Amino acid sequence: MTPEQSRQQELKKMELCDSCAGIQRNWRKAPGHPELVQGQNRQEKRGASLVTITSYRCDRCGTAWEYENNRANQQAGWSVVGR
Repeated sequence: MTPEQSRQQELKKMELCDSCAGIQRNWRKAPGHPELVQGQNRQEKRGASLVTITSYRCDRCGTAWEYENNRANQQAGWSVVGR
């Protein structure tokens, strides 16, 4: 099993609160929910441009999220990164 497959199995086992379960993943401009607490920002290079990635943590269930703001990629947006 590759590290990515192991990570996907771990994420499947996580229990998300109803609010986190309702977040539309991988879609730019999709809303989060009020119990997400913003963390650090960082910039990463994607192709020829820089994108901003912001980390969040849910106060209710503890799920760690990242939001990628990439104007060139409509499928950027929310993704679960762990606990």
